[in-house]
Amino acid sequence: MPVFDFDQPVDRTQSSATKYKKFGPDVLPMWIADMDFATPPSVMQALKERLEHPILGYTDRPDSLMQAFQAWLRHCFDWEVPADWVVWLPGVVPGLNLAAQTLPRGASLLVPTPVYYPFLDVAANAGLKEVLVELKPNLEDGLWGFDWAAMEAAKQTHKPAMVSFCNPQNPTGRCYSVAELTHLGDFAADLDMVVVSDEIHANLVLDESCQHHPFGKVCPQVRSISLFAATKTYNIPGLSCAAAVIPDAELRAQFLAVRRGLIPGIGPLGFAASEAAFAESSGWLEQLLDYLRKNLTLVQQSLGARVTPLQGTYLAWIDVRDVAQSVGGDQVEAHFAAHGLGLSGGHQFGDSNYARLNFACPTAQLEEALRRLHSAL
Repeated sequence: MPVFDFDQPVDRTQSSATKYKKFGPDVLPMWIADMDFATPPSVMQALKERLEHPILGYTDRPDSLMQAFQAWLRHCFDWEVPADWVVWLPGVVPGLNLAAQTLPRGASLLVPTPVYYPFLDVAANAGLKEVLVELKPNLEDGLWGFDWAAMEAAKQTHKPAMVSFCNPQNPTGRCYSVAELTHLGDFAADLDMVVVSDEIHANLVLDESCQHHPFGKVCPQVRSISLFAATKTYNIPGLSCAAAVIPDAELRAQFLAVRRGLIPGIGPLGFAASEAAFAESSGWLEQLLDYLRKNLTLVQQSLGARVTPLQGTYLAWIDVRDVAQSVGGDQVEAHFAAHGLGLSGGHQFGDSNYARLNFACPTAQLEEALRRLHSAL
């Protein structure tokens, strides 16, 4: 098995990388969910082979991509998904918005927060009523989870037609258990709510006592849309390609109808990269996870109780309420940037007492980031 060097720095400053352009050259960027590791060699090789053909024209989805995706679901999650359940999309965020477009205007969309910030635009984009319900940390272990009393109160008051959530949860890093997902399914069933789950971090489980459970597998009786992509795990977010798994035929037909004319096709490089990623078997992912676990330990040792206990993703959710009280919740990001560190301010996710730090980078870079973070604190 080859050994991959995640300590090797990659200069991205001349690549127009979004991550490196936001704050400027004096700020170490640790914000957007984009790893500072080289893309796996097998994925790069697939791209090189596709580029040997001199035309990059409109491209139909290859059958081999569907087969690779089905095999990946089977191997990783023991989930058999028929091909006709799958709708291909140029990204998970378009999938979130298309799902909301299947509802009648004026319907209610329930979103547990804090949450990946595009979720907070979906209701307005679709002409829906947004219902936000806060997640809460468990007093015993600090893990964030659903506040079922608040969820039930929101259900009785607003009669939501859909609930959208992250699994694993972004930004808190929670990997939901089968029991929690079953509870969510029961919660949704009596109003026939559609459950939309963003499962883009499904392979990025760092707590070795946990595993990822797709909502659609756990709750087959509930109408659901489960969104997957290889882009986060294999560091190809610039090659947009995602899959929506929609078991219910009527819901799938509605989804396809609202997609028509709104969403562009996927390019040939997106297809090639995603197929190679779903089929990747070199040991790259296993070594990545080991490296991320070591980086997470460094973050935890450095920041202690400020860091929310994390089970999945490579995104640390850090308690900075003292900074927020001092400078204002919407100025937390600017405060850290002034100390040379680019974080994501928690107000974007729905909780200004926190900031999010991406620790998917060489350890030397993370050590410098933590030094700057302590300076800012």
